[in-house]
Amino acid sequence: MTSMENRSEVNEFILTGLTDVPELQVPLFIMFTLIYLITLVENLGIVALISSESCLHTPMYFFLSNLSLVDFGYSSAVTLKVMAGLLTGNKVISYNGCATQLFFFGSFVTAESFLLASMAYDRYAAICKPLYYTTTMKSTVCAHLAIDAYIYGFLASSIVTGYTFSLSFCRSNIVHHFFCDIPPLLVLSCSDIHISQLVVFILGSLNTFFTFVVIFTSYLSIFITILTIHSTKGRQKAFSTCASHLTAVSIFYGTIIFMYFQPSSSHSMDTDKMVSVFYTMVIPMLNPLVYSLRNKDVKNAFRKAVRVNDFNWIIFFLRKKI
Repeated sequence: MTSMENRSEVNEFILTGLTDVPELQVPLFIMFTLIYLITLVENLGIVALISSESCLHTPMYFFLSNLSLVDFGYSSAVTLKVMAGLLTGNKVISYNGCATQLFFFGSFVTAESFLLASMAYDRYAAICKPLYYTTTMKSTVCAHLAIDAYIYGFLASSIVTGYTFSLSFCRSNIVHHFFCDIPPLLVLSCSDIHISQLVVFILGSLNTFFTFVVIFTSYLSIFITILTIHSTKGRQKAFSTCASHLTAVSIFYGTIIFMYFQPSSSHSMDTDKMVSVFYTMVIPMLNPLVYSLRNKDVKNAFRKAVRVNDFNWIIFFLRKKI
């Protein structure tokens, strides 16, 4: 790797953003602000709801609350800078700011893939091994799975970010993207990028392959088990507990594979930006909706929390009047 003192000839990057059309800056700012506010309220609301309602203190909802945290995390890592650029017109990001954005984005996205795999394993244990579920998915096991997801996410992202920013960026400091992502940064390097590309490919492939195998084998076992259930109502109930997770998995892996596992020649800048908007901003907003709209426990807990809060406000108001 290049020595630290020669790693870069630039101390800041310029993000080209989503568009150069001035008339679109304000509408896009309003749209992304609304998306981010909805993402914030939904994800942090789910975390608060699951934490406060004892009926949701189960492995499935424990992983869901962590999924909401990482969704909020990687959305914030990207969206806040995009909103600031649209509002002020300043698309400059410092060298360290770019590295920080890439690190946190990569950490949370990697952690999300492991949390999705943990959720698939949880559904497998609940449907295929129901008699052993409480011992298989003990609170300590769930905690270890979640902590491991974060540790691996931060470790893998540290390695990738370290290799990426050990390169020399002397060709240009203009990043043809709206955030600091690996492919547009590697294009700017005048160093030999083969090692960095190999590291990114190996870590990305191991991460994707391992989590995909866990998810695939879990759901293969689940579907086989569901087919052995004689009751139609029983099959529907078993499948309904997996439908939301399958939807989230399909959307997440579909966009990730499209972005990072295609030949670079098949990419177009505009398409990549649209897909990137989808998985960095839209998916974190959609996931809570996917899980809550199809989940009776979450909806019932939300109604209960709203009724309790309304009652507390009434008591507070009456006391003030008295």
